[in-house]
Amino acid sequence: MREFRGRLALVLLLASLSGCSAFVPKLEAPRLMLVSAAMTSGDMFSQTFLVRLHVQNPNDRELPVRGIDYQLFLEGDSFAEGLSEKPFVVPAQGETEFDLTVRTNFVSSIGRLLSRLNGKQKVDYVIEGKVLTDIGMLKKIPFRESGVVDLAMVR
Repeated sequence: MREFRGRLALVLLLASLSGCSAFVPKLEAPRLMLVSAAMTSGDMFSQTFLVRLHVQNPNDRELPVRGIDYQLFLEGDSFAEGLSEKPFVVPAQGETEFDLTVRTNFVSSIGRLLSRLNGKQKVDYVIEGKVLTDIGMLKKIPFRESGVVDLAMVR
């Protein structure tokens, strides 16, 4: 009898744990696209850029974003990483744009990027990380997007 109760308890525990996944909403990752970048300040050792990102929410519910933990690559090299801490909401099946302040240093980022451009007007980018949300048990949504940004748009 004791063995039966132990097995029953184990089955009930496993059933309750699998049931918890029903409470976590299934959401598609939002799409993030680099729109533009503008240097706002800089010297020989560090630069600050204002990067404009476009966010599309493919889900049928709004997406309350607490922040974005990101890593940005330009032309295959790590350009910047950090955490945006300015909350915003992306409407259900909607889109919005927001600005991200990015800090980098010449030696590790700008110098390598300039050496690879060779007069090119377009730069390949990859942005990856996690969207931090305020949705119940779903606190982080991973994303990875790539594209091309036209340097003529850089202000």
